[in-house]
Amino acid sequence: MHDELIARAKAWLAEDPDADTRDELAKLIDAEDHAELAARFSGTLQFGTAGLRGELGAGPMRMNRSVVIRAAAGLAAYLKAKGHGDGLVVIGYDARHKSADFARDTAAVMTGAGLRAALLPRPLPTPVLAFAIRHLGAVAGVEVTASHNPPRDNGYKVYLGDGSQIVPPADAEIAAEIDAITTLTAVPRPEAGWDTLDDSVLEAYLARTDAVLAADSPRIARTVYTAMHGVGKDVLLAAFARAGFPEPVLVAEQAEPDPDFPTVAFPNPEEPGAMDLAFAKARETDPDLVIANDPDADRCAAAVKDGTDWRMLRGDEVGALLAAHLVRRGARGTFAESIVSSSLLGRIAEKAGLPYEETLTGFKWIARVEGLRYGYEEALGYCVDPDGVRDKDGITAALLITELASQLKSEGRTLLDLLDDLAVEHGLHATDQLSVRVQDLSLIAAAMRRLREQPPTALAGLPITKSEDLTRGTDTLPPTDGLRYTLDGARVIVRPSGTEPKLKCYLEVVVPVTAHADLPAARARATELLASIKRDLSAAAGI
Repeated sequence: MHDELIARAKAWLAEDPDADTRDELAKLIDAEDHAELAARFSGTLQFGTAGLRGELGAGPMRMNRSVVIRAAAGLAAYLKAKGHGDGLVVIGYDARHKSADFARDTAAVMTGAGLRAALLPRPLPTPVLAFAIRHLGAVAGVEVTASHNPPRDNGYKVYLGDGSQIVPPADAEIAAEIDAITTLTAVPRPEAGWDTLDDSVLEAYLARTDAVLAADSPRIARTVYTAMHGVGKDVLLAAFARAGFPEPVLVAEQAEPDPDFPTVAFPNPEEPGAMDLAFAKARETDPDLVIANDPDADRCAAAVKDGTDWRMLRGDEVGALLAAHLVRRGARGTFAESIVSSSLLGRIAEKAGLPYEETLTGFKWIARVEGLRYGYEEALGYCVDPDGVRDKDGITAALLITELASQLKSEGRTLLDLLDDLAVEHGLHATDQLSVRVQDLSLIAAAMRRLREQPPTALAGLPITKSEDLTRGTDTLPPTDGLRYTLDGARVIVRPSGTEPKLKCYLEVVVPVTAHADLPAARARATELLASIKRDLSAAAGI
């Protein structure tokens, strides 16, 4: 067994094009570190609808140049099989460790396979890549990013020519082509032959960002902005300057790209502590709004002053605010969200007489909705310009929420005032999440199995009126690993995360409100219900 493991590691080592991972693997082989070698050679990173994502390091279970070259070769073979043999593949990347190498390897593989390849000029936000695919008429796009994952991770996200991320069956077909590549020596990788784009694509993207704002809207809201050590700063500042907003005050410690993310445990605005520096800057400068992007700037977080201190708005709150703003501006077209997001969007769309659709989790599904005008997901993802970027876009979302804050400021109101109005109009929709991060993935499978075998009949004293196992699909949704419980005045969805070792439970309660004076009592009731549902759900799932 150990001999076979060492032999596999040596065969991998012989082909590895990267001096760093070669050195790392050689040391493990020399030390005969069988446990670590087994962890790296126990299989291969699976290519799925999120593409690839994993920890950097040597071996097929880690993100490295060998794995990326195989992935690129598999994608090239898939594109050729689909009749795109001379098509253009555009490649973007963030500022993480090895991102530029992975992007360059992808360009070389595409060129070697006879496709045309174009690299974005430097690390740029993921939405710029999503825009470039449609703008340049590419047959596919690749973004090298691990979004808001920890510093030791990287990833590989694949888009097809419509500018949206892959969905089944394309993921399985590409995975099969990757599996068919037995040796890297069979993958041609010329030293040159691809294009490195100039700034004209970025200029075209920025020109398009103007279109998300109303021509005559006020541009007066003052912001504090953090790029969370990612690639958002320059593009966001350029977009804000074009729009005529006051220049955002930067959180200096997090403004420049840094792949080690030194000031945050997880570079995700939703994680505890990630916004501390931004709030400190806000206390110092008293803006109207705090804006944060995640490291690849496809997500946008917003925070507001609530009483005497600052509070992050939930993704569902921003989702509803942007929807209300677009309705007020006369937007037409379909409003869409994923099943784990707040049902308030459906109420807003219905009242405005607009079509509404619910999809599976992820922008790969939301972006595919017919006639999409606006789509959002509770994990801070907003698509406000679907004709330009068929994906979540943290830059245009930041512009739109700042326009709304400006509009309200000109009326002597705030984002919280508008949230209160929406609660009175549609009922108080309060959401929360129970999220459990695990080291051992079998714990997630065990919790899902337990809930399926012994489903709860009530949570927080509210009877469950409908219990759905989403692996069977529904009338409107394809199958997915998840459970949905409908309660009287509440909803719960439980699913394993697609990108992290987490079990995620999404909770929503709806408390009727007749007047603004009833809001404090309604909020207290919602908080109590959410806490009780969390407690009962934890017990039922054994987590």
